[in-house]
Amino acid sequence: MVARGLAQDGYVVFPREPAVSRWAEAARRVGLDVLTQGGERRHGATWFVGVDALLNAPDGSVNGVPLAGAWLGHVEAPRAWHQAQLSVVFSGYPRQDAGESDASHRFRRNRDAAHVDGLLPIGPDKRRYLREPHGFIAGLPLDDCRASPLVVWRSSHRMMRAAFRQAFWNTPTESWADQDVTDVYQATRRMIFEQCERVELAASPGQVILLDRHLLHGVAPWAAHAVGDMRMMAYFRPQVEMARWL
Repeated sequence: MVARGLAQDGYVVFPREPAVSRWAEAARRVGLDVLTQGGERRHGATWFVGVDALLNAPDGSVNGVPLAGAWLGHVEAPRAWHQAQLSVVFSGYPRQDAGESDASHRFRRNRDAAHVDGLLPIGPDKRRYLREPHGFIAGLPLDDCRASPLVVWRSSHRMMRAAFRQAFWNTPTESWADQDVTDVYQATRRMIFEQCERVELAASPGQVILLDRHLLHGVAPWAAHAVGDMRMMAYFRPQVEMARWL
């Protein structure tokens, strides 16, 4: 069922497991401590970026609590886990940053800042290049994430994968990172908005959200009248060799 869900929809939300809950509880304690130490916040201080901020051990454990769960049986775990992103969204997300264009802010509010991970904006014109080829994306909620849930476009990974296969068809693998894919990426994203269902994935500690690496996804704006003042997620995105990305 998991393999079929990933193949068809591009995502799977795993049911709550006590071992995952224990990891999430330990990670949340560490995350709250990380927040007290400052760090980069964007969009009017409503989003703590938290890249490589969680300080988990190379085996994925946090303060001795092992990284666990059925989801691990459906991914190729890295030899050493990178320090997870600690993404924290605060009440009012997203506010507009000084210097942020109106168009960029509207896209974040109206389209959930939809993106495919690993396609980095480079240079003053923020052209997109494949610089971080991830194997998969795993999101582990550290608190109730209904206020500002992860958003996906169902089955969009199929359209993105097909578009990039065509884009890289005549390009040697060693040159993929230097190929500007902005136009094909944006054109395919527009098609996805028209053709794929937008799905909000509200999850809680003890669950895991596993995404195909090519799935278009984002984060919903903070819901009106939501309870609480923040929501916290940990993300693992191990990188693979460039040739394996497709």
